[in-house]
Amino acid sequence: MVLSVYVDLALGLVISFLLLSLLVSGVNEAVVWLLSIRSKFLWAYLRDTMDGADAKGRSWLPATVREVFTALPFARDPRPAHSDQPAPVEAEVPAHENKAEDAMTNLLYQRVREIDHPKTGRTSIANLPPGRFAGAVMEMAAGEDGGVEALLEKLKAMKSPLYGHLKGAWEAAQRDLDRFRQGVESWFDGEMQRLSMLYKRYVKWVVAVLGLFVTLLFTMDGLEYGKTLLLDNAFRASVTAVAGSGPDAYNELKERCEQSDPVACMTDTLSQPALVRMFDHALVSVTIPADGDPSVHWNGGLWWSRVTTLSHWPGYLLTYVALLFGAPFWWDLFRRITGIKSRR
Repeated sequence: MVLSVYVDLALGLVISFLLLSLLVSGVNEAVVWLLSIRSKFLWAYLRDTMDGADAKGRSWLPATVREVFTALPFARDPRPAHSDQPAPVEAEVPAHENKAEDAMTNLLYQRVREIDHPKTGRTSIANLPPGRFAGAVMEMAAGEDGGVEALLEKLKAMKSPLYGHLKGAWEAAQRDLDRFRQGVESWFDGEMQRLSMLYKRYVKWVVAVLGLFVTLLFTMDGLEYGKTLLLDNAFRASVTAVAGSGPDAYNELKERCEQSDPVACMTDTLSQPALVRMFDHALVSVTIPADGDPSVHWNGGLWWSRVTTLSHWPGYLLTYVALLFGAPFWWDLFRRITGIKSRR
């Protein structure tokens, strides 16, 4: 019996942390999708790699967390304009003696835009397979009279940062086209992995901020919730004992619900488990009565009272740290407790 109580406690905490972690992940994904962060992050890297800094000498990739969600989404959009036309037959690099500006980025987009669809007038491509990038480079080289050598000379004249990377791959391939394509593909695959790690490092900071926001929005005190779970389980055990213990057990429940009708008190408790009551202290709560339509309640006064009560902050800290582990961690823990097997 004691073991069952503690298993219920662990399961209740895991489910609550899982739900809140999913909410944090959902809000983060919604912001990323709405602002097209992934697509802009990719094309900022491509502009830096293929054409270099902008006209003011600034890198396109964000240098701080603040720039990821301020400058990148709003100030400068590194994505090329969307085009619904197929790739042109010729993919010749312009013979510029000066800085290329965005010539190489636009040329790359011409070779890959068949997989694109519009989003606010810009490209929505957020993932570029290494094989597709290597193929685009080979198409650009095929458009030059001298092949790869001529392409490298033009990139050098345009002062494109891509020159150094392709030059190294060309020399390592010993001027073999097939090995050169494989080398470009391997290099770009490594760059995409590095870019993903950089992106995840920025996202961790965003998730940390969202985790704090969700914790305070729901005023989720992990310690208080754990205590509520234990009391809830004890009360349910007492209600269950009424069926076989006669009037004495009923009198005990009556004393516990002396402020109201015992039957109504028991019914209300059984129909509102601790997991549901966890959200009653949020800034806005929803009540679903037995009869009638759901109603929305503004809990501004109660919410502010809980936020400003210092005794709740250790519980808030516990919840906040739990959310930093992320939804995958709590889902895996939930599977282990319940015995649900993973299907791959």
